[in-house]
Amino acid sequence: MRIHAVPQRRGALGPNAGGLPAGCRALAALAGEVLGVPVREVPVTDAESDTVHGIANRETLLRNRSAQLAALEAPAGPVLTIGGDCGVELVPVALARYRHGERLGVAWFDAHADLNTAASSPSGAYHGMVLRSLLGEGDPEFAADPAVLPGRAVLCGARAFDPAERAAVHAGLAGHVQSAEDPLQVAAALRASGAERIYLHLDLDVLDPAEFGHLNYPEPGGLSIAQLAAAIGGLAGFEVVDAGITECVGAEPADLRPLVPVLEAIGALLGR
Repeated sequence: MRIHAVPQRRGALGPNAGGLPAGCRALAALAGEVLGVPVREVPVTDAESDTVHGIANRETLLRNRSAQLAALEAPAGPVLTIGGDCGVELVPVALARYRHGERLGVAWFDAHADLNTAASSPSGAYHGMVLRSLLGEGDPEFAADPAVLPGRAVLCGARAFDPAERAAVHAGLAGHVQSAEDPLQVAAALRASGAERIYLHLDLDVLDPAEFGHLNYPEPGGLSIAQLAAAIGGLAGFEVVDAGITECVGAEPADLRPLVPVLEAIGALLGR
C-alpha cells in the first residue's frame, strides 16, 4: 500500500480553498503515521489558469492530471490518494475502472453529489463535476473512458444538490443512500448496483461541521466520526481496491487526530 499526497486546490474556488494544500499534507502525514505507510507527494502545480469551456483553471487541472498518471503508472498494491480538492479523484478512480473492469463500484462519501457538468455548474469549480466525468459525461477532455457504469457510483451522505445533480440521480446515473449512517444500507446499495470491487471516495465534508471543523465546504447535518468509521467498516465484504480522502483544510497533523478511527477503518479495508 502507498499514500499519494496530491495538494491540488485549483479544482475548488471557495474562500477556504487556499487551505487545501496544507490540509492535504497534514492529513497525509497523519495517515502515514497511523497506517505505517510511506507518503509520496505528487508534484502538482498551484498556478492559476483561465476558465475554458466552463471549467476554472482548466489548463492547471490537465497538467496535474498528467503528474498523477505518471505517479500511478505501476503502483505496488492499493493506493490511498489524499487531496487537495475532489478533482484529484479523477485519475485514480478512472484507472481503477480501467484495471478492474465494469463491475467496479464507487462509494462516494460526500456532502455534495459532484454531478454537475460545465454547463450546469453554478461556479465552474471542477470539484463539483468530477463524479459526472467518471461516469463518462461532460467535458470530453475529462470524461473517463471506460466510464463507471450508470448506477455503480453510490452517493453516501450527500445532502446538498444542484438541480442538474438531482436530475442525474433521478435518471439513475448514480445511486443515493439516504441514511449513510447505517453501514448495512451503504453495502446493500452497492451490491444491488452489481458492483463487486469498490473504490472508496471520502470528502471530509460528509462529516457534520460541528464534529470536525477543518472542512473546505461544510454543510450542516452530516455524519459523526463514529458513524463514518462504521459506514466505511460496513464495506468489509467487498474488495476495496483503492481509496481517496479529500477537502481537508489547513491544519497540523495533531489537529486531525479525531480522524484516526476513519483512517484505521480505511486502512483495514486496504489491507493494513
